[in-house]
Amino acid sequence: MVKSSMFYSIFFLKCPRCRQGEFLEANPYRINKMNKVKDHCEKCNLKYSLEPSFYTGSMYVSYAVGIAVAVAVFVLLLIFDEIRNPLSIFGIIVLALVLLMPYVGAVSKSIWAHFFFKYDKEIAVKIRKNVTRT
Repeated sequence: MVKSSMFYSIFFLKCPRCRQGEFLEANPYRINKMNKVKDHCEKCNLKYSLEPSFYTGSMYVSYAVGIAVAVAVFVLLLIFDEIRNPLSIFGIIVLALVLLMPYVGAVSKSIWAHFFFKYDKEIAVKIRKNVTRT
């Protein structure tokens, strides 16, 4: 099932344990709550933060995700053979990184949380059963 995969959970910003509850308080592009992680999952009651400043380590992940985005944009530019000027390539990569910055930050926090919180299939099945009953 696609919705219970780890990649779905990371890229759609779902709870790492049940993969159903929302991870962030709002959309990553909403300025007043940009990348604010909820205190706990509304479905399985997992507390998202193990300690104060828990998500500080996600900045290392965001660096790797940013590099991946930059390489992907560069490869796409090479494949479509659109731009040959190095300064234009640099500008397009910077533009892509700026536009994707909120989502990269959110995905980085999600990846960081998935390092520490493991998926629990029993809890996920129990939540799904409760949802289908109501």
